[in-house]
Amino acid sequence: MDLLFIADPLDTFKVSKDSTLAMMRVAQAAGHRLWFCQSCHVLWRSNAVVADCQPLVIKPSSSTAWYELGAIQDRALNSFSAVLMRTDPPFDIEYLNTTWMLSAAVRQGAKVFNNPAAIRDHSEKLSITEFPELIPPTLVTRELGAIEQFHKEHQDIVIKPLDGMGGMGVFRVGKDGLNLASIVETLGENGARTLMAQRFLPEITQGDKRVLLIGGEVVPFALARIPQGSEIRGNLAAGGKGVAMPLSDAERKVAQYLAPLLNQRGLFLVGLDLIGSYVTEINVTSPTCFVEITEQSGFDVPQFWLTALEKALA
Repeated sequence: MDLLFIADPLDTFKVSKDSTLAMMRVAQAAGHRLWFCQSCHVLWRSNAVVADCQPLVIKPSSSTAWYELGAIQDRALNSFSAVLMRTDPPFDIEYLNTTWMLSAAVRQGAKVFNNPAAIRDHSEKLSITEFPELIPPTLVTRELGAIEQFHKEHQDIVIKPLDGMGGMGVFRVGKDGLNLASIVETLGENGARTLMAQRFLPEITQGDKRVLLIGGEVVPFALARIPQGSEIRGNLAAGGKGVAMPLSDAERKVAQYLAPLLNQRGLFLVGLDLIGSYVTEINVTSPTCFVEITEQSGFDVPQFWLTALEKALA
């Protein structure tokens, strides 16, 4: 198969733990041909969605340079066996433009994972509101007064922007309400941006768990991102410690409920975030943690992903 990876520049990859690189390695080892481009290299030309892309070879781990790119070629996206959209957020207007281009490619017969329309329809934070029975008490608003009332009701809350990633812009406001108005005004740019507030979950001390859903199936191990010191954020980008562990019965029940449903919508790969058994985010752009789970648990996540992809393309 010819697999096109649309991703960030290769030189920005964290080689020791990059999930996209893990996908590339396992696909190449299985004999599939790899191609690479950035989202800015996807274009409409001559009545087709094409990519100015390059053949890609992943070198052995011992090599100084871990990849080799061939000459740029102009190929229609529907000429690939699969197109893997792995560009990292932020989900800005250019990301959105890329999904529209990819939707046009889908109409021309391209097979894109995750489906671009499904990515657009599932805000990584707001999509949890479809499942109110699975989420903690949650408020989405631009109004300071509404957040003040929510805080009065729940006493201990977390406030975050809808477009943050890696724990960016997450604040906890305790019972004393210290700096609540200032936090809301700053994060919300005085009412210009929508915020999400949720009841603080003390289970965060056991980790913000990333559960991977692949092809409608559940990876049986999660990566618990555990906050360190006085930090409330478990995100690895915020200094959290990643510990792989088997799913609890409650976590497995939630994941097995959502996995086939989301897969039917075109979300082949999903990173479900759970605190306790509560769903806090549904990540659909470029879910990670393949390498950490594999190394610590022995469960081969990249191979699980490839098997599911080959099945989806059969």
